[in-house]
Amino acid sequence: MSLRNIAIIAHVDHGKTTLVDQLFRQSGTFRDNQRVEERAMDSNDLEKERGITILAKPTSIEWEGLRINIVDTPGHADFGAEVERILSMVDGVILLVDSAEGAMPQTKFVTGKALALGLKPIVVVNKIDRPDGRPSEVLDEVFDLFVNLGANDEQLEFPVLYASGRNGYASEDIDAREGTLDPMFQLIRDHVPAPGLDENAPFKFLATLLDRDNFMGRVLTGRVQSGTIRVNDPIKAIDRDGKLIESGRATKLMSFRGLERVPVEEARAGDIIALAGLEDATVANTICQPDVTDPIAAQPIDPPTLAMRFAVNDSPFAGREGDKVTSRMIRDRLMREAETNVAIRVTEAADKDSFEVAGRGELQLGVVIETMRREGFELGISRPRVLFRDGPEGREEPYETVVIDVDDEHSGTVVEKMQRRKAEMTEMRPSGVGKTRITFSAPSRGLIGYHGEFLSDTRGTGIMNRLFEKYGPYKGAVGGRQNGVLISNSTGEAVGYALNALEERGILFVSPQEKVYEGMVIGENAKPDDLEVNPLKSKQLTNFRSTGKDDAIRLTPPTRMTLEQAIAYIDDDEMVEVTPQSIRLRKAILDPNERKKASRKKAA
Repeated sequence: MSLRNIAIIAHVDHGKTTLVDQLFRQSGTFRDNQRVEERAMDSNDLEKERGITILAKPTSIEWEGLRINIVDTPGHADFGAEVERILSMVDGVILLVDSAEGAMPQTKFVTGKALALGLKPIVVVNKIDRPDGRPSEVLDEVFDLFVNLGANDEQLEFPVLYASGRNGYASEDIDAREGTLDPMFQLIRDHVPAPGLDENAPFKFLATLLDRDNFMGRVLTGRVQSGTIRVNDPIKAIDRDGKLIESGRATKLMSFRGLERVPVEEARAGDIIALAGLEDATVANTICQPDVTDPIAAQPIDPPTLAMRFAVNDSPFAGREGDKVTSRMIRDRLMREAETNVAIRVTEAADKDSFEVAGRGELQLGVVIETMRREGFELGISRPRVLFRDGPEGREEPYETVVIDVDDEHSGTVVEKMQRRKAEMTEMRPSGVGKTRITFSAPSRGLIGYHGEFLSDTRGTGIMNRLFEKYGPYKGAVGGRQNGVLISNSTGEAVGYALNALEERGILFVSPQEKVYEGMVIGENAKPDDLEVNPLKSKQLTNFRSTGKDDAIRLTPPTRMTLEQAIAYIDDDEMVEVTPQSIRLRKAILDPNERKKASRKKAA
C-alpha cells in the first residue's frame, strides 16, 4: 500500500480538527452507524472544553489503496515545542487558513519551520461559506507570507482548495458550496511525495513525541527514517552528539489506524510508529540498531521563557476540597509532567515546599495547573515571572510578536496601553469591516496581566495573538496593575449587609455566605492602595424602626475569574489558591502585621 505522511498546520479555531473528523468519515474509517464524538482528535477533556489542540497526535486513514498518516499539530505558540519536531516526521503540509481571519501569527511560526525544511505546502482556505469571508484577499496574504518566509519557487507554486470542514467539501472552485473531500484526497496523493526512504539501510528512528503508559512504560512516537524493525530487536538510544544514553529491546511496536494504536510485528522506513522498551530515551534522541553511530539531526528544544512557583497550599482552608496536598505528591506529579512534556523544566526550591516550573507561556502552565486541579491537587501559585539571560551586551529578556485585531474606535486605547508596557508598534493597517490589525514587538514581562485589561478596553471584541520572537535588551521597569485590592481582615462567612457597604469601595469577587479568611483578596479597590475590610460585619439588631432602613439589599453579581485570569491579575506579593472546587486570590503573607513588616523591609 502506498504511503503519504502529512501535517496539518492552522491557527487556533480555524477548523483543523473538524476537517480531520470529515476526512475520517469520508474515508470509511468509521462505520456508517458508529457513534463518534465531534472533534475526535481532541482526546482530553481540556481540549474538548477549550476547543484547542494541546497535544500533537498522529492518526491514519485509508483511501482507495492509499494510506495517509496525518499529524494534528497544536495551533497555539505555548505548545510550539511539539510543532517544531513534528515536521521532521512528514513529507508535506496542509496549511489551513480561515477565509475571514487569514494568516495569523501562529500559522506564520509553523509555516516558517515547514518551508525551511523544504516541505511543499497545500493551501486550504477553510470556512468558505462564512458570510464575512474574503478568500481572494486571504490567498494574497498567504502568498505574501510565503515570500516573507523565504519560500523557493517550487513552494510558491502551491495548489489551492476552497473548503468547508464542517460541511465536508473541498473544491478548486471558489464558488463551490457542496461536494465531498475527494479533491483533497487526490491532491494529497498527487502533490505530496512518498517517503522514499531506504528500507535496506540500518534501522534509525527519531523520537518526536513522548508519553507514558502504565503497562508499557515510556512510549516514543516518530517516523522510521531508514531500515526495518521487528518486535524484540535489540536497539539503543543516542543523543544529538552521538553519546549512548541506553540500550534495550523493542518490546512493543504500534502503528496508527484511525484513532487507535494497533500492535504490529514490524515497521519499515517511512512508517509513523510508537515504540516501547526504553526507559531513559527522550524527545530528539535517535533510536537505532546497536552498530549505528551517527544520530539523526534534530531540532533543539526551545528554552522556557516564563516561570511560576507551585507551592503547598497553606491557607486556613487547606485540605478541605482536595486529597493531594503534600509537597511529595506535588513533586512526583510535576516530575511526571516534565518527563512527557519536554518544554517544561521543574526545579525544587530550597525550602522543599515549593517548586519552580518553567515553560513557554501562561497558557501552557495554566493547562498543567488545571489538569492537576482536576486530579484532586491543592496548590498555591505565584505570579509568573520571565526568565532573563545574560547576553553580550548585558541582561536580555524575551520579546513577543503581538498581533491585535480590534475595532477602529478602540485602536487608540490599545496603542497607548501597549506603549505604556514598553511595546513598539511595527505595523498598523485596516483589516476590513471597521477593524484594524496592529502588530507590536513587546517584552513578555509587559504582557503579563494585560489580557483582562485588553478585553475590558475593547468591550470584549478584540482578539490578541502572541508569539515568542527573540531575546532582546532589557527594557527597564514596566508598570503593573493600577488598582489595589480589598483584603478580608477576619475568617468566616461573608455577610450581604457588609458586602453592600463595600460595593462603593470597588469591585467584589465574593458573594454572601461564601467562606473567606484573613488575608484573602475579596475584591479590587477603586484606589491604588490595598485596603483591609471586614466582610463579616452584620447588622445591629435593635428595637428601633425607621422607614427606608430595612430596604432589601441588592448586590451586583461578583466578578468570577478563570484560572488564567487570576494568574494574570495577581501582584508579586499575592498568590492564587487552586483547589478542585475553588480559585481564590490571597496575599502571600496572610497576617497583616507580618505583611507590614515585610513591606517595610522591602522599602528599606
